Amino acid sequence: MAVFNVKNVCETTRTKLSEAIGKMETFLNGHALQQLNTDNDEAMEEFYKGFLTDTRHLLVFCEVAYEKLGVALRRPNFNVDYSEKVLYEVYHNCVNSFFYPKNECYSEDGRYAYTGQDAIRFRKKPVRVVRDLTIELSKLFEALREDLSYYETDYITQKRMQGEKV
Repeated sequence: MAVFNVKNVCETTRTKLSEAIGKMETFLNGHALQQLNTDNDEAMEEFYKGFLTDTRHLLVFCEVAYEKLGVALRRPNFNVDYSEKVLYEVYHNCVNSFFYPKNECYSEDGRYAYTGQDAIRFRKKPVRVVRDLTIELSKLFEALREDLSYYETDYITQKRMQGEKV
């Protein structure tokens, strides 16, 4: 990829991560387990614990990537190799963590991905604020997934062909 293109992708990725970080921080700072599980339902308690844990992990991955992109963009001489490695990490740590959460509170149903409907399907029916956050984040991470699709497999293939370890 050309330097100009990599730099643009870094800038747009950083902007999207910033938006996702803001949404997650606002949610996590304003909602505790007891507020989400108002019915004291044991099964929902486990669901929300998993959701909150996954959201906290995703937030950390996004914050780290955001900082690394900031470093890449502030360098006096833009380092394409470093920047591409960070974009690769964004794809594999942030995008994949969103679409494949460890606790599987939700999943993406590909049958809905191209219909204009929400492709996110929850394991249990969450309260509105959890649903809204997840749907808002899905739009951001879907855009990131499209922007960074090169880093899913092509980047690794190229590096291996050049004899580099990733």
